[in-house]
Amino acid sequence: MTQTAAGIKLEPFKVACASCNLRELCLPVGMSNDQLDRLDSMVATKRSVARGDTLFRAGDGFLSLYAVRTGFFKTCISSEDGRDQVTGFQMAGELLGLDGIGTEKHTCDAVALEDSQVCVIPYHQLEDLSRQFTDLQRQFHKIMSREIVRDHGVMLLLGSMRAEERLAAFLLNLTQRLRTRGFSATSLVLRMTREEIGSYLGLKLETVSRTFSKFQDEGILEVKQRQIRVLDPGALQALVNSSAG
Repeated sequence: MTQTAAGIKLEPFKVACASCNLRELCLPVGMSNDQLDRLDSMVATKRSVARGDTLFRAGDGFLSLYAVRTGFFKTCISSEDGRDQVTGFQMAGELLGLDGIGTEKHTCDAVALEDSQVCVIPYHQLEDLSRQFTDLQRQFHKIMSREIVRDHGVMLLLGSMRAEERLAAFLLNLTQRLRTRGFSATSLVLRMTREEIGSYLGLKLETVSRTFSKFQDEGILEVKQRQIRVLDPGALQALVNSSAG
């Protein structure tokens, strides 16, 4: 095991893509065993990132993509007044680092919200492999498209929704992503703070806290600090639908 920057360790990669329980969410969807073997040889290392430490920073040279294996991350950019603007939250089975493809430099910071582990995917090797395997190329394009759609969704949130609608949409998106990974869709522990949620949704901390309390008073949620239980998902969906009407 090799110690790198503070809190970040590089380790030999022991679990092959073929046997990873996240394979349906990550890159190797629909690949043959031979193709998976080639991918395994490329994804040779994993990286452990301690809670609060940074996987990469804005301005760092872009070399690799990172598939989140365990844990939770936020991506953020620093505004001119020095505050962090949260641009996204990433969980197991999702990719980090796509921001660096265009300019070959990362445009945001990626910070672990809990002790996490990522698979390191060298980008130039991924490009070479994608040219050989159309299934891999197609899946990579799907992932990039999904990120674009998610960005458009956030723009819609910030542009047209009231505070209650923004928080409802955020919680529905989070629970749907957790359900896809086999977790409960109604009971979750928020890895991010209220302040980080507010930064992402364009809301003040007080507004986020007040909206959580409102949802609890109305019987939509049960809130115990970061533990959330969704009692009435239909009410959340109705709030989101009303914004689209």
